[in-house]
Amino acid sequence: MMNGIVIIDKETGFTSHDVVAKMRGICGQRKIGHTGTLDPLATGVLPVCLGSATKLCDMLADRDKEYVTELLLGVVTDTQDVTGKILAQLPVDVNESQVREAAASFVGEYLQVPPMYSALKVDGKKLYELARAGKEVERKARPVRIYELEVLECSLPVVRMRVVCSKGTYIRTLCEDIGKRLGCGGTMQSLRRTKVGQFSLEEAYTLEKLQTFKEENRLHQAMQPVESVFRKCPVLRVQAEANNLLNNGNGILPEQTMEKVIHAEDRWVRMCRADGSFVGIYAYEPGKRWYRPVKMFLEKE
Repeated sequence: MMNGIVIIDKETGFTSHDVVAKMRGICGQRKIGHTGTLDPLATGVLPVCLGSATKLCDMLADRDKEYVTELLLGVVTDTQDVTGKILAQLPVDVNESQVREAAASFVGEYLQVPPMYSALKVDGKKLYELARAGKEVERKARPVRIYELEVLECSLPVVRMRVVCSKGTYIRTLCEDIGKRLGCGGTMQSLRRTKVGQFSLEEAYTLEKLQTFKEENRLHQAMQPVESVFRKCPVLRVQAEANNLLNNGNGILPEQTMEKVIHAEDRWVRMCRADGSFVGIYAYEPGKRWYRPVKMFLEKE
């Protein structure tokens, strides 16, 4: 079984589940998961986890993200993007300066109402299932954070923007909200995710490229180790006699490590065997004076 992370450059028309299905065929294994949905319209960075790395899926879904998107002003749709039914078409009587000012006003934290066409659940039902059945339910606004919002090009009625945001931010909704603030409405015309946490387009592969790698027996070249996600965490190696304790997910005493360093409470460290091979993430617990396991990544053949 392969264990690690592959960064996919998702093409338009595919859902995240489609990508996982394709990867199962390419890699010849079932244990594969994605790290957060990307709409079929969207393209770009989608980290896919294999084997023991599937334990990272939720952790990577929580990372900040960067997108490049096109906002089409003057059009409102039921899905908040150009794939949906047009609900209104309005004149675009704004200039570039007004567009930039409106876009900049969303930088920081703002309350965003999740779209009906989303995978969020209400009473056990996904919102998009309810929307397709012609039902609309009340959704509570949730705080999201826009760290950066840069207008790259303004060729009205189309505005091209780069957005860096927190998890849970819907770019479709942001586009519609900017349109509302301008008084002319708006919808998302295109979306490309350029970063998820530390992972960027520069290290992403298309499914077609990965299929070629498989045929050339070099699929491993696209794989990043689980440990790479935690590269900012310090490393602790256990002494050889503590290898079995580590392999069984037990707590580790500072004196059982080669470095014998005591880190700040709850600071994550990469705990490795005596030979330096990575096993899991640990954190120091002063009450017991040991390192407790946070998440183990023991690899199975």
